[in-house]
Amino acid sequence: MTSLDVFSMYSPAAGSTRVRIYDWLEHLGLEAAEHQFAGLPNAGVSTLLSHRSEVARAEARVRRVPVEGRSVLMSREASPFSRGAVEERILRQAGHSAYDFDDALFHDVSPRRRAFGGSRKFERAVAAADVVIAGNAYLAEWAAQFADDVRIIPSCVDPGHYPMVDAAGRADKQPTLVWLGSGSTEQYLTPLVDALMRVHARTGARLKLISSPQANPALARLEPMLDRVPWTAAGFAAELAQSDVALAPLDDTPYARGKCAYKILQYGAAGLPVVGSPVGANEAALDRIGGLSLTEGDDWAEAVMQMLTKSTPEREAIGRAARAGVEQHYSFAAWAPQWRDALLAA
Repeated sequence: MTSLDVFSMYSPAAGSTRVRIYDWLEHLGLEAAEHQFAGLPNAGVSTLLSHRSEVARAEARVRRVPVEGRSVLMSREASPFSRGAVEERILRQAGHSAYDFDDALFHDVSPRRRAFGGSRKFERAVAAADVVIAGNAYLAEWAAQFADDVRIIPSCVDPGHYPMVDAAGRADKQPTLVWLGSGSTEQYLTPLVDALMRVHARTGARLKLISSPQANPALARLEPMLDRVPWTAAGFAAELAQSDVALAPLDDTPYARGKCAYKILQYGAAGLPVVGSPVGANEAALDRIGGLSLTEGDDWAEAVMQMLTKSTPEREAIGRAARAGVEQHYSFAAWAPQWRDALLAA
């Protein structure tokens, strides 16, 4: 693959950009011309306002970057201020274009999104691309209304980058539950507060949050059992391996159904037993790694206890099955041919 340009709203510090573009480039040893708008970690209003000069230069640059005759991969959007015309121009003028998305952006009703075209922006991008890469079936079904060539490629991990949980070595340690995410997604833990406190009362289990370092008032009642560990690229995988049961709750909302189950894949790569909500792509991921699915009304405390009280051989078997499920269904090695094919011009 030659002459590849990649467009994204964010720098690789943003999880979606890193997972959907830069991890692939690194895994395949590919070079690309990078167009990261202003190189910011997010497109929040405060972030944009505090980087006015960088944003102004980026907005001018992205509207005139030449792409004729080149292969283009765009993740989500190219400009926070476009109503779709910028994305449409880049994708149509490229020699071959692929548009990739891993969230139900068409359900985003935030004020900024409404001000800049709402779902119409993404309809234009999808319709303009030669190939659309959707992170799951829910997203692909929506995209198929506007594009002829829609391909599902899940978010992927390299299992070799994840140390496995040593179930035997943890047998006599204080039980540790773990949740991996960001401050903006800690909301999904709020409904579990009572259940987790019951688990703590019965077992002394602690909850490790690999997330933002900032305290979350919505989780204040969990403070007696909470250990907050700031996420770092160098350290998060080792923290997963020093845990016993992983949590993957989601609300069953239209936006959440578009999520790509990435934390479940990371848990599985580390060989962790997982308890999660079968919402959107979570359902298939939980099934493929042998996780425990809980629907609305199920008792999270009992489900977590069920995983915590399994014998060491049972937990080792769960870990091996989870790792194998990730290798087969969600690894870079498993999906590399399809990813390359989506980026190659016909």
